[in-house]
Amino acid sequence: MGVTLSSVHNSRTPVVLLQMANLASGVGNGAVMIIVPWLVLERTESAAAAGLVAAVSTIPAVLVVPAVGIAIDRVGRKSVSVVSDIASAVSVFAFPVVGWLVGLDLTWILVLAIVGSSLDPAGYTARKSLIVDAARAGGVRLATLNGVHEALFAVGWTVGPLIGAGLIATMGAEQAMWIPGGLFVVAAACIWAMRVGDLGQESRILNDSDPGAVGLTRGLVALWSDKALRTLTIAIMVLAGVYLPTESVILPVYFESLGQPEGLGFVIAGLAGGSVVGAVSFGWLSKRWTHFQIIRAALIGTAISVIPMSFLPPLPLLVVFGLVLGLSWGPMEPLLNTLVQERIPAHEQGRVFSIQLTAFYVFPPLAMLATGAASEQWGVRAVYPVLAAALVVTLMVTLSLSAIRDVDRTTAN
Repeated sequence: MGVTLSSVHNSRTPVVLLQMANLASGVGNGAVMIIVPWLVLERTESAAAAGLVAAVSTIPAVLVVPAVGIAIDRVGRKSVSVVSDIASAVSVFAFPVVGWLVGLDLTWILVLAIVGSSLDPAGYTARKSLIVDAARAGGVRLATLNGVHEALFAVGWTVGPLIGAGLIATMGAEQAMWIPGGLFVVAAACIWAMRVGDLGQESRILNDSDPGAVGLTRGLVALWSDKALRTLTIAIMVLAGVYLPTESVILPVYFESLGQPEGLGFVIAGLAGGSVVGAVSFGWLSKRWTHFQIIRAALIGTAISVIPMSFLPPLPLLVVFGLVLGLSWGPMEPLLNTLVQERIPAHEQGRVFSIQLTAFYVFPPLAMLATGAASEQWGVRAVYPVLAAALVVTLMVTLSLSAIRDVDRTTAN
C-alpha cells in the first residue's frame, strides 16, 4: 500500500486535528523549555545547575527513542501519540503538585525533567508518522502537509518560549506549568478524535513478522540500505551539529558581550520566520522542482547566508542573512519526511523516524559542548568562521556524492 492518496475519505478534519495537536505540543514544549531552567535558577542561582539539568535530561531520551519506533509500528501511531501526550501532561502537572506537597528542589526538578524529556519524543515521532494517514483521509498532497506540519511545529517552538516567559511573569514559574500541561492534554484529545486508518498497521499485517529484538534492527537496516536517504540523514545530522551551536552558543555569547539582548531576539526571529516560510513553501516547490533540485537550492542558500553571518556583520545584515538562512533550510525537514514516507515501507517508518531522531539528539549537543569550550578559549569571532567553513565543506561533499542524486526515485510501499 503506497503513500499515494488514491483512497480518501474527503474529510479535512483529521488534517486539522493533527495540526492542532502539533501546534499545541510545540507551544507546550517551547514553554517548558524556558520555564524549567528558570525554576532551577530561582532555586540555585547557578547557571551550571541549569546546564546540568538541560544536559542530563536529554540522555534518557536518546535511550528511549529507538524503542519508540517499534511501539509506533507495532502498537499503532494514534495510540502511542495519545499515551505519550497524556504522560507528558502528567509529568508537567507534577511540577506544581510536587511543589505544593513537598517543595520543588533541584533533585525533584531534575527527576521530573528527565521523565518529561523521555516521553516527548514518542509523541513527536508518532505525530510525524500520522501525517501520511491524515493526508490520505483528507485528500491532501503529502508534500504540502509535510511542509505545513513542520512549519506549525516551528511556530510552536518560537511562540512557546514567549508564552512561557509571560506565564513566569504573571503566575510564577511553578504555577506556570499548568498551562503547557493543559496543552499536552489538548494534543492528546485532538489525536484521539482523529478518525483515520493506520498505514503502518495495514502494512505490518501484510509484510512484517519480526519479533521485537529483530524488529529493533529493521528500521536501521531499512535506512542504511537506502543510500540516498542514508546519505541525506547523515549530512543533515552533521549540518545540524554545525549549525545549531550558532543559535545556542555563538549568537547568545556575541550579543551578551555587546549588552544587546534585543539584537539576539531580532536575529533568532529572522531565523525562525525564515524557517516557517521555507517549510510551508516545500509543498509549492515540490510541484515545480525535483527533490534533488530542492536539496541543492537549500544547501547552496545555506552556504551563501552562513558565510557572511560568520563574520558577525552589523545587526541589520545579520537579521537579513538569518532570514535567508531560515528560508533556505526550511524545506529540508519536510523533504526528509517525504522521502521516508515515499521510500520506506509503512510498517517500518516509525522505526526509521525514531532512528533519525536519535541521531539528531546525539550529535548536536556534542557540537554545542565543543563550540562552547572553543568560544571560551578563542572567542566567537575566531570560532564562528571555522564553523561556517566546516558547514560549507559538508555541503559541498554532500552535493558531490552520487547517492544524493537518487533521491527522486520513489519506492512507496
